[in-house]
Amino acid sequence: MSKKHIHVAVGIIKRQEQIFLTRRAKDVHQGDKWEFPGGKIEPGETVFAALCRELKEEIGIKVNQAEPYLVVSHEYPECHVTLEFALVEDFDGEPSGCEGQQSQWFTLQALAQLEFPQANKVIVDKLLS
Repeated sequence: MSKKHIHVAVGIIKRQEQIFLTRRAKDVHQGDKWEFPGGKIEPGETVFAALCRELKEEIGIKVNQAEPYLVVSHEYPECHVTLEFALVEDFDGEPSGCEGQQSQWFTLQALAQLEFPQANKVIVDKLLS
C-alpha cells in the first residue's frame, strides 16, 4: 500500500527581520510544534491560490504577492509531504491565530531555539544562513 501524499502551500510571513509562526494543536500529526502557516492544495488549485485561501482562513491576512522560496519533499513514517514554501512580505492585515491556534512573531535568531516538524528544518536553516 502506498503512503498518503499531502501537497501543501506554506507561507513564510516576514516583516523586517521577524517571521510569523503558528503552533500545531497537541493532538495532530507533528503536534505542539511551531510551523509556517499554510495548508493543503485542493485538486485543480494553483499553489498561489491555495496559499492565499489558507492564509486568509488560518491567520486572517490577504496575500498581495508571494515569491516561491523552496519546495521540500519529506517522508514521514505515515505519509509523504510536498511543501511549496513561498516568501510573503506583501500582505494586508495583522496575522493572528484565526482557528484558536497559538501564534506569534519571532526574530530570525529565535527560530533556532524552536521545535519544528522535521520537514520545516531545511527552511529554518536556509532562513538562518
